[in-house]
Amino acid sequence: MKNNIKYYYGIVENCIDRLGVDPVICRSKDTEGHWDLKRGDITVWIDVWHIDREKRAYIQVVAPIMEVPIYRIPEFYEDLLRINDQLFGVAFTLYHSWTCLKVIREVEGLDDEEAYNMITRVGNYGIEYLRKLLKKYGNRGQGLDQREGLTPLN
Repeated sequence: MKNNIKYYYGIVENCIDRLGVDPVICRSKDTEGHWDLKRGDITVWIDVWHIDREKRAYIQVVAPIMEVPIYRIPEFYEDLLRINDQLFGVAFTLYHSWTCLKVIREVEGLDDEEAYNMITRVGNYGIEYLRKLLKKYGNRGQGLDQREGLTPLN
């Protein structure tokens, strides 16, 4: 039943299981349709939610990478733009003072393989570019509170 959002929850949980992680321990205790995964030194958030006004559901995979360095901002932003040109299917984005890797799409037509690729791509790129950006810009920052505003709202 692809019209049922829980169908897509199942897809996400199949992907998490395929990664060798118990999806039950990754589920949010507060909100259905949210999972937190640890991938190396980064956290990957997966969200599946429905927007009533649009009458459709979305999946988003987000990894907070580092705070925007308060010095060298123009150089940092230029680096992100250049990196975005090299990425496939994901992009760096800014949320408040944080740099995140993100992919988002409608769930309609989503299958296990595409969801798995979204999750692993964000995780793999996240690990790679966290190292590169930290080497060039230093400290990762103070950290984001759990889902500080990144959780989609209806």
